[in-house]
Amino acid sequence: MLRKEDFVYYGKFLKPHGTKGEIGLQSDGFTLDDECDFVACNIDGILVPFFFETIRPKSDDISIVKVERMESAEEVRFLTNRDAYIPRQWVEDSEELTWSYFKGFKAIDNALGEIGEIVDVDDNTINTLFVVENGNDEILIPAQEEFIVNIDHDNKEIIFDLPEGLVSM
Repeated sequence: MLRKEDFVYYGKFLKPHGTKGEIGLQSDGFTLDDECDFVACNIDGILVPFFFETIRPKSDDISIVKVERMESAEEVRFLTNRDAYIPRQWVEDSEELTWSYFKGFKAIDNALGEIGEIVDVDDNTINTLFVVENGNDEILIPAQEEFIVNIDHDNKEIIFDLPEGLVSM
């Protein structure tokens, strides 16, 4: 059985491409390589793998994939708009680690303690920000290496040393 903690968010399936069971797959910063032969989708609370027959790049962040055992646009449409996840090990072994990898990690500050869970990454401005959920509040933390003290991949935690006053709780 696939365990959610062993996977990281990869991106999202787009719409079917053509009529032969191909579909667009948009990445959130990773590139599928030869090692990536499947993604998993959350179907009714269970991660289900979908294996690829072929992968071909369409643009920097979109690939066209042919999913095994899906032979038509109607069959593959089932995946449209579904989130796709890849094994964490593929990312940890990659040199292409992006800020989006940290979605789902706990944000912990040396002085403040646990701040909350990173639920999103805002890269719409020149300064990329982690969007951290703390109860009903959203806290924005700059995604800058100089503030990161340690990354615990196993426990999904980022330890920060944030400047005083940057985050108020």
